[in-house]
Amino acid sequence: MKKYLIILLTITFIVGYNSNVFSAETKKVCHPVKDKNGKDLYGKGGVALETCKEVKIHKKLEGTKVPEKKK
Repeated sequence: MKKYLIILLTITFIVGYNSNVFSAETKKVCHPVKDKNGKDLYGKGGVALETCKEVKIHKKLEGTKVPEKKK
């Protein structure tokens, strides 16, 4: 019984640790809402309406420049 408990605890620890390590960074991006004519829409109090989404941030990798082909 102790073996099963130890195995279960180690698996939950590993899964919990890996989910935090590999989670992607996100940021909130908002765009104004427009009507059919392309004008901004405003809500109560004159505040512009926006649609917001959570997007993942991709990191650029640095590398070497690709050599040009010689003809």
